[in-house]
Amino acid sequence: MSEPAANPAVNPAVNPAATSFPTATITLPLGPGVLRTYSGALLCLEILLGGLVWILVASSNVPVPLLQGWVMFVSVTTFVFSSAYLALLITGLADRINTDWNFLDLFYHFIALLFYFAAFVLEAATTAAAIKILPNQTACILKPRGNILTFLDGRQYSINVVATIFAFVVTLCYGCSMVMGFKRWRK
Repeated sequence: MSEPAANPAVNPAVNPAATSFPTATITLPLGPGVLRTYSGALLCLEILLGGLVWILVASSNVPVPLLQGWVMFVSVTTFVFSSAYLALLITGLADRINTDWNFLDLFYHFIALLFYFAAFVLEAATTAAAIKILPNQTACILKPRGNILTFLDGRQYSINVVATIFAFVVTLCYGCSMVMGFKRWRK
C-alpha cells in the first residue's frame, strides 16, 4: 500500500530561515509624525545646517584642499545619508525593512559625530592658521605659527569663520541625536 500524499495546504512546510529574522524595532513614529519629535527636529537641523556647512566651504573656493576636502566629504556624505534616513522615516518604509532601527540610528549618529567632530577641528585649524591679506598688500611671514599656512582674503576668512561655527553646531546636533538614540536603544 502506498502512503497518502501530503496536502501542502493542510501541512505547509515552515522555512526556518523565514522565522529567524527579527521584527523591525523602531520607537520613532513613522510618517510625518516623526517631524514632531525631538529626534526628527534634530535630524532636520542636521540636514539644514550640514548643507549650509557644505555651501559655505564650497563658496570659500576651498583654499586648503587637503584639510577642507575632508570637511566637504563629511558634510556632503552626512547630508545625503541623513536625508535618506529622514525619507525612510517619513515614507514609512523603515517599517518594511526588518532590522533594529534603534541600533542603526545610534550607530549612524555615533559615526557621524566622530566624522563631523574631525571636520570641525580641521575647519577650525584652517581658519585659525589663516593670514588675512588686505587688498593691494603683501604678507611677510618670518616664522609660521604651525605647519599650516593659509592666505585668505577678508571674504574667504569670514566665510570660513561662519563655516567653523556651523560645523560646531552640527557636531552638537549629531551628539544630541546620538544620546537620544542611545536612550531609545537601551529600552
